Amino acid sequence: MTSPRAPRTSAPAPRLIATDLDGTLLRDDKSVSERTVAALAAAEQAGIEVFFVTGRPARWMDVVSDHVHGHGLAICANGAAVVDLHAGGTFLEVHPLERPIALDVVRALRAAAPGTSFAVELTTGIHYEPQYPPFFLDPGATVATAEKLLFEEAPGAAAPVLKLLAQHPELDPDVFLSVARAAAGERASFTRSSPNALIEISALGVSKASTLALCCAERGITADEVVAFGDMPNDIEMLTWAGRSYAMGNAHPDVLAAASGQTAGNNEDGVAVVIEQLVAEALRAAEDRTDRP
Repeated sequence: MTSPRAPRTSAPAPRLIATDLDGTLLRDDKSVSERTVAALAAAEQAGIEVFFVTGRPARWMDVVSDHVHGHGLAICANGAAVVDLHAGGTFLEVHPLERPIALDVVRALRAAAPGTSFAVELTTGIHYEPQYPPFFLDPGATVATAEKLLFEEAPGAAAPVLKLLAQHPELDPDVFLSVARAAAGERASFTRSSPNALIEISALGVSKASTLALCCAERGITADEVVAFGDMPNDIEMLTWAGRSYAMGNAHPDVLAAASGQTAGNNEDGVAVVIEQLVAEALRAAEDRTDRP
């Protein structure tokens, strides 16, 4: 098992842990290990808040719903939404991708990468084009062209768009991301979290990091007091923003380069390994304060 590599810089005692889910907190079979469940509970008992920060939509948060403690907040859809898991995934904040901009992005990517197909993630669910790989977890999806899926009678009349997804059947994933950013990077934020050529497109400036920063500011928590975990390019902004960050042993090379530390892979409970150390440090610090005259 890979031992955690210490962060490159020192930081204050952590007040909040921000962790990605797929490829990070979750094992490959989408389970949360008993060790990880215990570590999450220990962190909150030690006074460290835990935020789940994911590309998943709110309706796919059942994988961790049984392990929510304390506040129960989660940042979903790569920062496009903040939801309350205690209230069944109720939306508390939404940072939408405006439909006219989404249409501009669709046109730009069709021209730059012919063969691209699209899905539209709304606050009410996902819908996709006929050529897009179907979402078997969402059997009620509407299948139509992106232009029809993004149409609304009047501004604000339809459900907010959380993100646009673009899929290409042939391009290398990182090449596809570069092509997309070159084609429309001034209009929206582009990232990816899948091993396939699947791009996730949010409103310009919206990311896991931007929404996490807002949530922390509301709580008086600084970046230096945050410890973050991730494995894919959609985690990079969050990992570079946090005072301490850990790339998983299974992480994308760009993530390994961006994080200030490294831990074991997701199947080896890499997040739990670090949390256990953080809790032990917090307990020692508390004991030291108690022992002082």
